[in-house]
Amino acid sequence: MPIYSLRIFSAFLIIATLIPFIKWDYWWIRIFDYPQLQKLVLILLCGIIWIKIDFDQNPIEKWIWLVVLSPAALHLFFKVKTFTSIGKKMIDSVPFEKNNGIHVLVGNVLQSNKSYYKVVSLINRISPDLVFLVETDKNWVEGICSIEENYPNRILIPKDNTYGMALYCKLEIINSKIEYLIDDDVPSIELEVKLRNGKVITIYAIHPTPPVPTENLKSSERDAEILIVGKKAKNNPKPSMVIGDLNDVAWSYTTKLFLKISGMADPRRGRGFFSTFHAKIPLMRWPLDHIFLSKHFGLGELKVMSGIGSDHFPICIKASLKSEKTVEKLSASGDDKKEAEEKMVKGKIKKNKKGP
Repeated sequence: MPIYSLRIFSAFLIIATLIPFIKWDYWWIRIFDYPQLQKLVLILLCGIIWIKIDFDQNPIEKWIWLVVLSPAALHLFFKVKTFTSIGKKMIDSVPFEKNNGIHVLVGNVLQSNKSYYKVVSLINRISPDLVFLVETDKNWVEGICSIEENYPNRILIPKDNTYGMALYCKLEIINSKIEYLIDDDVPSIELEVKLRNGKVITIYAIHPTPPVPTENLKSSERDAEILIVGKKAKNNPKPSMVIGDLNDVAWSYTTKLFLKISGMADPRRGRGFFSTFHAKIPLMRWPLDHIFLSKHFGLGELKVMSGIGSDHFPICIKASLKSEKTVEKLSASGDDKKEAEEKMVKGKIKKNKKGP
């Protein structure tokens, strides 16, 4: 690599590491939240190249770059470490109890994907209690209708704008409601499900819009929807889960704020990345599909499933209720609560401006 190219690339990686500290919600800032592991690997590679370069005329330049790159690498390492086996778990591992727990499958099917049989095959093979799919239009609802004989309780919201939802449940649904929290074209589902032992849990199923130029120039709507649901979960005394394609990574500032505001826990922490996107680009993968649990649950299993022809891998979880509430929670400071309220208000203002 020519020396001038190495200088430019090294400077870019440092800037890319610093940009997420800016809390502005413009898409071109928030997009740098995603590739933390990739940035760490590239910074380490740059460091190795700088070490191997032999400078005769200006040897100090090598050490300047190494000194500058090292804090960036350390910062990214500690970010990444949280989502490895050496990080601290937020949720205890417990044996899965079918009567006292729930097996959930979450997947973004990609609306243009026609591999209906792959989704049907996966569902029939693992037989989850609840299936939540997003980007489902009428073709998708019809394409996988064969699973309906095993899932008597269904909430189907087919849409052709990539924000359709399809929820299938073997367990009894006590009550449910479809809401449009931020955008009149983007639904979310709130439902109460009775487990086999008679206990009732609440599930919030969401798919907020991503901060990309083709959708939103800012992350305001995504952040607001995530935090509104987090506040709902916080005020709900029942065991609860938040599931769906959140279009945000597990280590982002917004996701961390969500955990603080909701009091919920991320089963990925202390276990692994469990990356679900992009299924077709192995070098550009990160966790966009999530299943968060309240303090009432223990984790039986968390697993990323095989591909279904989509740009996302499905993810499934087996979680059981437990008697002791030993989940590690993030605490929200006064500033955190204030910022969360501001983000929620900003999202609602944007919805009101759109009008009916």
